[in-house]
Amino acid sequence: MNEFLTHINGIQQLSKQAEEALVNSCSPVTIQKGKDLQTIGNRCKNIYFVKSGILRIYYLKDELDVTESFEFKNAFVARADSLFDSKPSRKGIQAVETSELIAIDSAKLFALYDEHHDVERLFRKIFERAYIETVERLESLQFHSAEERYHNLLEKSNQIIQQVPLKHIASYLGITQVSLSRIRAKY
Repeated sequence: MNEFLTHINGIQQLSKQAEEALVNSCSPVTIQKGKDLQTIGNRCKNIYFVKSGILRIYYLKDELDVTESFEFKNAFVARADSLFDSKPSRKGIQAVETSELIAIDSAKLFALYDEHHDVERLFRKIFERAYIETVERLESLQFHSAEERYHNLLEKSNQIIQQVPLKHIASYLGITQVSLSRIRAKY
């Protein structure tokens, strides 16, 4: 829990009381490689902090498995659409490798907002960052070629290329595995 507290205090300094209340809303979770943390069609009830491992958010489009994002150590992961409107999510969260997580119960967390405004500020900042990353991802798909997206992926996180199956990388980039192989041959 110390790594978690160190990380969040780097985003927003919490009082000791807020730290304790937040920790009481958390529980450890281990998810095995290839297993779904959240399946498509379920309601998201937790926000997850990745202590170790890799997760991916994915969806199915015309029976095709499409990767929306990869999440690594120190990332916060949730299906925000489902989390905030209580509807079943059209996306799932899957472990790319066995992952150690901290699950934050969203009902308990939202109750803390009124009691500990520093917790509310912390998660406002976390959700703002997530929004910016989503906009950047959409703009990348809109304005960059597949080769540019691959190059940006290498620069941002070479870790992905080494630890994630190529089929997931190709779907993340919005291309086929054959196209990915051609692009990779250039690097």
